[in-house]
Amino acid sequence: MDTEGTRRITSAAGLYVPLLLGAVVAVTLGVYGNVHTPTGVSVNVAGFSGPMEVKVWLASGAALLALVQLVTALAMWGKLGPGMPSWLGPLHRWSGRGAFLLAVPVAVHCLYALGFADYNLRTLAHSLLGCFFFGAFTVKMLSLPKRGLPGWTLPLLGGAVFTALIGLWLTSSLWFFTTFGVRF
Repeated sequence: MDTEGTRRITSAAGLYVPLLLGAVVAVTLGVYGNVHTPTGVSVNVAGFSGPMEVKVWLASGAALLALVQLVTALAMWGKLGPGMPSWLGPLHRWSGRGAFLLAVPVAVHCLYALGFADYNLRTLAHSLLGCFFFGAFTVKMLSLPKRGLPGWTLPLLGGAVFTALIGLWLTSSLWFFTTFGVRF
């Protein structure tokens, strides 16, 4: 009775709790961002002309590290040819940690100073992608230690996190740079 198909379905059931918690994170961020009155005020960092510049450059750093994540993931999954240098795994893990650490102050700035914005398509997409990113990241991190998950799990979750982060960059940093110019 324990067929390959049954095992696959059973192992995919290990995603229920991470998916539920990821949904809770995404919805909580969206609700908080919507009910919290934006202050318009955020912390500035020395060397930048304002908080928005800090936000777009931190987001750009996170997007750059997300590209490192993509290339190292493709190499680890054998999509860039055979053989993998021993430093590739640690580079993948540390670039992911770095991208997340750069994304957290950006999210705090967005939620506290700007709130959940829906006054045009760009800001709505950005707000939804921000909630989705942190929800998908939660699912991915909670799924990493689980054994027996289907082989498609990590590539799908990593792809979702990557796509959300690049979407966030496109709807914030790229928009800022093309609207106001590249400035610090």
